[in-house]
Amino acid sequence: MLLKLHPVAPGLGLRWIRLGLALWWRRPIAFVGLFVLFFAVVSPLVALLPLVGVVLGVALLPMLTLGFMVAAGSASGGGPVHALQLLDGLRAPDRRRRRSQWALCAAYAACSLLAFWLAELADGGSFEALQRALAQAKPGAGRAEVDALLADPRLAWGMAVRLGLIGLLSVPFWHAPALVHFGGQGLMQALFSSTLAIWRARSAFTLYMLGWSALVMAVSVVITLLVVLTGSRQWIGWLSMPIGLSLSAAFYVSLWFSFADCFVAREQPDPAPPPTP
Repeated sequence: MLLKLHPVAPGLGLRWIRLGLALWWRRPIAFVGLFVLFFAVVSPLVALLPLVGVVLGVALLPMLTLGFMVAAGSASGGGPVHALQLLDGLRAPDRRRRRSQWALCAAYAACSLLAFWLAELADGGSFEALQRALAQAKPGAGRAEVDALLADPRLAWGMAVRLGLIGLLSVPFWHAPALVHFGGQGLMQALFSSTLAIWRARSAFTLYMLGWSALVMAVSVVITLLVVLTGSRQWIGWLSMPIGLSLSAAFYVSLWFSFADCFVAREQPDPAPPPTP
């Protein structure tokens, strides 16, 4: 494909959400299955190899992004959605592209671990302590410890640092896997092109993120109202998991449309046929 950076109107950010939800609706089981499959493979790695597994899981996240872009691009043209699309970036026939994708995964893992480490320094380990307290707390016990950790000002500061760094990290890596896969760009060129595209389309991406945040918040409010009106907390368990998986899958599907609108992609033109005598 020939890729060219394209100006993006602000309103397209909301259009990406609509298109992502519409395409997900056409293949809900396939896209949710793709999302679940990725984490079903990564989770045992994290459980069996606590340190190495976490690093591998984080490193493979760009391939989840690319896999969904490949699957969404295929589905939007009436093509199939299947598990091997998650590996398309790492099994490309072009050796240079495969090498760039592995380098991209390694760079993402290194930058993510650095961000987590800096956030842990900022919160003084309070976030990790809160996770341990919540995991070990029994019903009616350990509430004082949890309340004390939640009141620690370092926790809020650490969360702000964590979210800020992950947000900044997502900018160069947003389009990078697709730029390597579809455009044959090298690691540094893909990171630069992705950053430039996000900056030039910042209004559209702001609306895009606000739209997804509003949608998630609206769904949470609806579930809460159901719990209040019915008086049954079972609704939370019944609805949270399938709706959470569906929204996550739809979000990843919508990434394809953000890429397609930022970069004009077209196949190499076929040579003109010889004139008929």
